[in-house]
Amino acid sequence: MSKLFIAGEVFHGAGSLAELKNIKGKKAFIVTGGNSMRQSGTLDRSIAFLQEAGLETFVFDGVEEDPSSATSFKGAAAMREFQPDWIVGLGGCSAIDAAKMMWVFYEYPEADFDALVKPFTVPTLRNKAKFIAIPSTSGTGTETTGLAVITDREKGVKYPIVSYELTPDIAIVDGEVCASMPAHITANTGLDALTHCVEAYVSNIDDNYADVLAKGGLEIVFNNLKEAVNNPTNIQARQNMHDASFMAGLAFNNAWLGIVHSLSHQVGALYGIPHGAANAIFLPNVIRYNAKVSARFPDLAKVIGKETAEELAQAIETLRAEVNNISSIKEFGISKADWEKNIDYMTNNALLDPCTGFNPRVPVLEDLKAIYNACYDGVIFNG
Repeated sequence: MSKLFIAGEVFHGAGSLAELKNIKGKKAFIVTGGNSMRQSGTLDRSIAFLQEAGLETFVFDGVEEDPSSATSFKGAAAMREFQPDWIVGLGGCSAIDAAKMMWVFYEYPEADFDALVKPFTVPTLRNKAKFIAIPSTSGTGTETTGLAVITDREKGVKYPIVSYELTPDIAIVDGEVCASMPAHITANTGLDALTHCVEAYVSNIDDNYADVLAKGGLEIVFNNLKEAVNNPTNIQARQNMHDASFMAGLAFNNAWLGIVHSLSHQVGALYGIPHGAANAIFLPNVIRYNAKVSARFPDLAKVIGKETAEELAQAIETLRAEVNNISSIKEFGISKADWEKNIDYMTNNALLDPCTGFNPRVPVLEDLKAIYNACYDGVIFNG
């Protein structure tokens, strides 16, 4: 028997942000990032809708990219003072993921972060508050996943905190919210959604629902990402990408991911490489690696008019170039000496990453190191 894990209620389509005025409660604690949601007017509109619903609001802003455990502790302390019955993650995945971890420490102040990095160890939530996710980027699907990616700055490690307790109660997937997203972020996040589709489809968990969502999301990304990058005011393309991101998130929330994410988490933590950009570098070579044991890639290739795993990998490389994304790790300005200094540390952490356990091919350290080095140089991996 399987169970489908999904956000409790999903509102999608341009203008769906207005659903906030129908929320029943007393206090809403809004977590957001820098200034983008304020500058676009989305934060003010969200506050107005919540106040129309009769809720008192508090804004915790300034969540950094790749949110830290320290930010989670700080936000949770503010929550304990305000005592909300709704938590609203508004903005990119960093804001929403940080809000999820604040939620945990709000309800369990004595929880041990190091213990929570073990999958499915988050205690039962919703004792004090429920959660609303409103994404402004079209990539992670965090609005429907039981996942929050949090960085321990002291250790230089990015941890995926995995628990279905973290799946939001309400997701608002409004393409208008991401209309002001810059082209490079549109590209990075869209390629992240694409990676979710591929990894969910070939994971070692068989799930018919995830398969259909992964295929559908893949097709939408290939049909809409370039348009969303080149014509950012095309709200239909924006909504399509937002929907694809949600579909991909729902797929991997039920089938999980693989070593593309295990590898990406490490270079993001140590070098600050944007997550979607890293995924797009690793994905083609991981397809080549996994194709040695998985016969599922041709199914995905056929969705975009191709036939083989290699053709799928090449199509992803073409799309990556068409949206102006970098094709190797060294292009981020990381020296060979710096790379070699950290390669063993990153490889070991990637092997231990929770996503590795769902990869269709069981890797060893030498495999991951070889993929890392091929992607550092931007060459084809044949192992």
